Amino acid sequence: MTYKFATKAIHAGQQADPTTGAVMTPIYQTSTYQQASPGDHKGYEYSRGTNPTRKALEDCLAALENGKFGLAFSSGMAATDCVLRLLKPGDEVVTGDDLYGGSYRIFTQVYADYGITFRFVDCSDIQAITNAITPKTRLIWIETPTNPTLKIADLAAIGKLANSSNILYVVDNTFASPYLQNPLDFGADIVMHSATKYINGHSDVVMGALVMNDESYYKRLFFYYNACGGTPGPQDAFLTLRGLKTLHLRMQAHCAHAAVIAKFLKTHPRVEKIYWPGFSDHPGHAIAAAQMRGFGGMLSIVLKDADLEETFRIASRFKVFTLAESLGGVESLINHPATMTHGSIPKELREKVGVVDNLLRISVGIEDVEDLLQDLKEALDA
Repeated sequence: MTYKFATKAIHAGQQADPTTGAVMTPIYQTSTYQQASPGDHKGYEYSRGTNPTRKALEDCLAALENGKFGLAFSSGMAATDCVLRLLKPGDEVVTGDDLYGGSYRIFTQVYADYGITFRFVDCSDIQAITNAITPKTRLIWIETPTNPTLKIADLAAIGKLANSSNILYVVDNTFASPYLQNPLDFGADIVMHSATKYINGHSDVVMGALVMNDESYYKRLFFYYNACGGTPGPQDAFLTLRGLKTLHLRMQAHCAHAAVIAKFLKTHPRVEKIYWPGFSDHPGHAIAAAQMRGFGGMLSIVLKDADLEETFRIASRFKVFTLAESLGGVESLINHPATMTHGSIPKELREKVGVVDNLLRISVGIEDVEDLLQDLKEALDA
């Protein structure tokens, strides 16, 4: 039987504990497992490689992304690092010019030193991606919506391009979550998540994830996953599994509240520009409407006539929104990308793609939307 999203979120990969009948997957707080004789075990040897609590989470994530294999990591960057280990010196990567700062940092300050070339292009432009591909291109790495200017990439078009060129195609699906978007359905080979964000949803865990259908990729990635040890502990896996059970409900609230707030901010006199793919005049609106099941809980604004000092003052005035790194939790957050999440990207490159000093990124939470609107009004009007 094929189950729908909410049922999978609550049940996929999870059965009652065979020993006690416990409905919730236990926290298997153990590093090692008894073997009847050398190599004769129950599927678990050492918890760096496999752990029953983590396995339940991985199976649930795979089900939600319409994939066959899932891997959970100690962070989104550990998941990213694992994918990059599939490359070798001389390989080239095509990726977005509007990219999470941590991804840019690992690309340019870690893997570039190993002889891998990264080409940064506007991934909302399929021709720009096509033009960047060379015979050495081995990976296309996409964010959609992008962080923080919410550009939209055409997942299916890029999937056809990658497949026809025999290029590994990876999508960072963090901003959308599997509730809104499933890149594997559009031709992606691997989906990456910073599971710290919407998947966990409660700002109490740092975790990453990869999901795929191809068993050969899974086996190669599992080797690096186990050999290099970027795996999370069972407590974090338990908390994230718990968070997943309400992902569908949380995402409905995030999307509904973001729509109300985006409409309020679009006409506010202190807002010069707003980035949110739900507006019909957003360049990627039609593609987002076709490949997503909602426009998400993220938006960014550029403050009118505000220098860095004034932007800091406004960002510090909020009472319900919290000025902090991260996104996707039940609480609403304000972020200043230029000095926080994207601080590792050189200023001239940031500004070229719109990450200016007076841009604020907003993660809309699930508080009462009237309180969020009042908080925004007071902070902007003060």
